[in-house]
Amino acid sequence: MKERLYLLGLFLLVMLGWDYPVFQPLKLLVVFFHESSHALATVLTGGAVQELVIVKEQGGHVVSAGGNRFIILSAGYLGSLAWGVGIYLASVKTTHDKHIMALLGIALAVITLLFTHSLFSWVFGALTSCLMLLSAKFLSTCYNDFLLRLLGLTNMAYVPLDIYSDTILNSQLRSDAFMLATEFGGATVLWGVAWIVISVWVIFGCLRLSLNRVT
Repeated sequence: MKERLYLLGLFLLVMLGWDYPVFQPLKLLVVFFHESSHALATVLTGGAVQELVIVKEQGGHVVSAGGNRFIILSAGYLGSLAWGVGIYLASVKTTHDKHIMALLGIALAVITLLFTHSLFSWVFGALTSCLMLLSAKFLSTCYNDFLLRLLGLTNMAYVPLDIYSDTILNSQLRSDAFMLATEFGGATVLWGVAWIVISVWVIFGCLRLSLNRVT
């Protein structure tokens, strides 16, 4: 029951605070994870990242050369979802929250150094990684656990909402689904619906698994 109430409280916090400025850094971090997933997919499939940029208006892009285009284009939303699920379950299923936060900070620092190509992207990535490392060193396990859960849940919640906005409400925009439809066939909306179904199913499974916490 306690775990369910904690999850409900976090969910209400995310939903009620979604449009407030205090959530702006978290939303930007989700965008950072989204674009980082494109970049990592590029490298892992044999390509090269030419540019990774995020902007304060909660947007961004990756310019890549080579690699598997299908995997690269699919990696944005699905990779961001994987980040969220991984962070949330790691915080719930273990007591190593300080170590997880430190590893996350190091990962962001490496991604920032290797891939970012704008001043705002670099400053945001560097500042966020430093804050994560400071949190891991100076804040208690309890606080790190809360921050990781909040980050994981925000990341997961953002994915289906962003997919719906980019591929259904604004299907004419040059989104990942639009490029997939252009290069591999199908319709933007079709790819969007498929990703929404996958993301909702994965989120539901993650939250159900998290409630079976091993203490």
